[in-house]
Amino acid sequence: MPNSLGDVPAARLAYSFNADVDAPPDAEIKEETRSKPIQEDFDAHRKDDRLLRTVTSPDGQRALALYDTGDTQEGEFRVDMYAADGRFLRNITPPELSGAFAATAAWSPDGQSFAFIGRKSLAQPTSPDMIPEGKAIPTPSVAPNFAPVQVFDTEQVYISDRDGFQLRPLTTRGGLIYFYLAWSPDSHALVALACREDEWDAREREHKRPAGRPRLIEADGRERLLDDGLTDAGPAWSPDSSKIAAAFETDVKIYDAVSSTPTQAAIPLRDSLLAASVAYDEKALQAKGKSEEQSGGGGKGDGKASSSQQTSGTPVSFNPIVRLLWPEDKTIYFQTAYIRIYASEPVNTFQRWHKLNLSRQATT
Repeated sequence: MPNSLGDVPAARLAYSFNADVDAPPDAEIKEETRSKPIQEDFDAHRKDDRLLRTVTSPDGQRALALYDTGDTQEGEFRVDMYAADGRFLRNITPPELSGAFAATAAWSPDGQSFAFIGRKSLAQPTSPDMIPEGKAIPTPSVAPNFAPVQVFDTEQVYISDRDGFQLRPLTTRGGLIYFYLAWSPDSHALVALACREDEWDAREREHKRPAGRPRLIEADGRERLLDDGLTDAGPAWSPDSSKIAAAFETDVKIYDAVSSTPTQAAIPLRDSLLAASVAYDEKALQAKGKSEEQSGGGGKGDGKASSSQQTSGTPVSFNPIVRLLWPEDKTIYFQTAYIRIYASEPVNTFQRWHKLNLSRQATT
């Protein structure tokens, strides 16, 4: 029996479930800091551009600068490449291509490529006859020389080599919106989420996070639809890049990522999560009752369920899976929570972590 599960097909995995565990060490989402040398260059020489994010290469020698020119539409950005010391190297995105979903831009772990999501630019180029008389046309410090790049009316995945050349679309499915991507640890492929425009709009009207179908995309552009179900939780790679985990409401699915005859495994967790939520809510009510008694609250902590529980019959802490982490070969962590996206006040409550322990099914 192998020590690693890399050679075990997804369909041959067994699991055990632990509810309400401590968050894994890497669960905290660290606040990004922009490169100081690059920010200083923008402050000194690019006052009309607003630096949004810098993405440093794994070797620390280069960084992508994602920025707003003032002419870009809301949510769009452009990409330039800098040396780590703040020296401008080159423009990456041609005028007809704008980046989208800035948080998804990422270098491959081996540092040989980077990927981001982009679409046909919504901003119209400035025509010479629209410039007021006597006003000079800005001239870039380094004249860009862009190779032709195919663009689409919906967001696609783009990839480039480490030098910022050979930029090309990795996906070419116009009509689909790609909004999430993650590199495999060995850099051989990406996993992405994509949905149709009408599905995007429907989720937005319901104040929900966008949900898409998980897709495996290899570096040569070959694409495999992993599942036809929609998920708003970003899929997670196994540490050895052999598998991908995705979550659908209260189920976790695992897919083989490198096999010529891939399998998948479905792990239904609704009943387990429901039972854990009943215990969680009961414990929370008891703690609330003790707190009220100690503060002289009149002993209102009588163990009765909240109004929302009484109405629905479902524990208030029972919520779908919203996040996956696969930090160790045999351990998947996942978080459940209630999330709604409102412009004035986003809601993210009842955040709870749980754990799946993976093993090989026993042979008979």
